[in-house]
Amino acid sequence: MADIGWITGHSYIVYGPLALGATSVLYEGGPTYPDPGRPWRIAERLGVTIFHTSPTAIRTLRQFGDEWPSRYQYAFKLMATVGEPIEPDVWRWYHRVIGKGQAAIVDTWWQTETGGHLCSTLPALKAMKPGSAGPGLPGIHPVILDEDGNELPPGSNEGGYLCIRNPWPGIMQTIWGDPDRYVRTYYGKFCRDPQSRDWRDWPYMAGDGAVMAQDGYLRILGRIDDVINVSGHRLGTKELESAVLTLPEVAEAAVVGAHDPIRGAVPEIYLALHPGTPASDDLTQKVVEVIVREIGPIARPRRVWLVPDLPKTRSGKIMRRILAAISDGREIGDVTTLANPEVVEQIQKLVAG
Repeated sequence: MADIGWITGHSYIVYGPLALGATSVLYEGGPTYPDPGRPWRIAERLGVTIFHTSPTAIRTLRQFGDEWPSRYQYAFKLMATVGEPIEPDVWRWYHRVIGKGQAAIVDTWWQTETGGHLCSTLPALKAMKPGSAGPGLPGIHPVILDEDGNELPPGSNEGGYLCIRNPWPGIMQTIWGDPDRYVRTYYGKFCRDPQSRDWRDWPYMAGDGAVMAQDGYLRILGRIDDVINVSGHRLGTKELESAVLTLPEVAEAAVVGAHDPIRGAVPEIYLALHPGTPASDDLTQKVVEVIVREIGPIARPRRVWLVPDLPKTRSGKIMRRILAAISDGREIGDVTTLANPEVVEQIQKLVAG
């Protein structure tokens, strides 16, 4: 389930299946219209065996509970999740409820710029791990570097910059009309010698933060831009969101870094609850407690906002920049790409009191 204009959309909906002689199912509209059973109805009627979607879509479908998927007799053999990190708790729901405990899950990591997958679990060959994108694929050698370019060893449990040591066939060659920006953006930060023509001196910087486990599996933390610097402590927004999503009342969570004159930035959390779950001060306190317990006191949010919905694009991506602008009282900018622009005004009124 993807917008056909995005890299995953056209590669996995159009020319990938065509190249393999496979059958794709295309349909118009969102996955929850006219009701949340739409994807499972289609899968049952047409015998769909491979289901490919994003963590945002999975979280959206999870809001409606276990009932809808259980109504339909479909059988997925493989399910994919791509586009952003998936929280372990959401991964487990995806496997248990949507996959009925039988489908293999492939969580891939790649970018438009990389021309194909760089990290992935391999069904039947490598074990699945909730919330992990797996190790580097054959020929791809990922490494985690700290701010000074030092390698963080696997199993250190420290987050850093996800980089690739070596070039590969699908890598982009340049940025159209701006080759200097290409070098500066993807290679400049950790280049060991700008005069070198040896690829070993030019690790590729993906712009994502990650942690590498002892077994080489990667846990993607999100874009480096999504890291909040609180009094010198670097906090990944995805780690905070993962902690909050372990609460059964919470359907979706978005963490943003709000400006603070003393600490530089502080986390603010926007939550959408499962239908029928009332907002309460007790729930807000539970959110704070789970953050402090799982992450630490430094991650204590300044505010927790319980909102009717989170602003999303038509492809289901949560627009965190809009929430950050609301927290800081800044100009929000263009909202024409949102599927639910009306919710922005509702959140503004809530935050403004």
